[in-house]
Amino acid sequence: MEGLAVRPGEPAPEFSLPSTLGREVTLREHHGTRNVLLAFFPGAFTSVCTAELCAFSEDFDQFETVATTVYGVSVDSVPTLLAFRKAHGMRVHLLSDFRRDVCRRYGTLLEDKFFARRAYVLVDRAGTIRWTYVESDIDQRRANDELLAQIRKLG
Repeated sequence: MEGLAVRPGEPAPEFSLPSTLGREVTLREHHGTRNVLLAFFPGAFTSVCTAELCAFSEDFDQFETVATTVYGVSVDSVPTLLAFRKAHGMRVHLLSDFRRDVCRRYGTLLEDKFFARRAYVLVDRAGTIRWTYVESDIDQRRANDELLAQIRKLG
C-alpha cells in the first residue's frame, strides 16, 4: 500500500473542518500549545472504528498528560459523527471531512471506495508532522500504547 501525501519533517497542511464540538476546528488553533494526533478512520458505527475511538476515549487522560489532542477524522457527516460519539460516550471529538478535501490532501482517501483508510498523523506544537502510519488492512489499528510512545518521543 502506498504511503501518505505528507511526510515527517514537513509542515502539516492546514485545514478547517466541522466537528462534534459544534464549531469548525483548525489545525493552527493548537500551534504553540498542543500536539495533535489525527486519526483518520473509514466510518462511524463500524466495529474496528468503534473500538478504536472508544479506546481513545478510555485513554483520554493519558493523551492529556502529554498535551495531545486526538481527533478522529472521517468522511461521515457531522450529524452521523454526533450520533456515533453520543452512542458510545466518547470523550474525543470527531472531524467531518464530508467533502474529502483533507483526506485527499493528506493522502488517506481510498478514491475507489470514497472513504479514508486508517492512518495516523502526529503533528507537534510547531505544526510539523513528526510521525505517520498507515494501516495496510483497515481492520487493524495501532494500540494506544504505541501512539503514546510516539508522542513521548516529542519531548
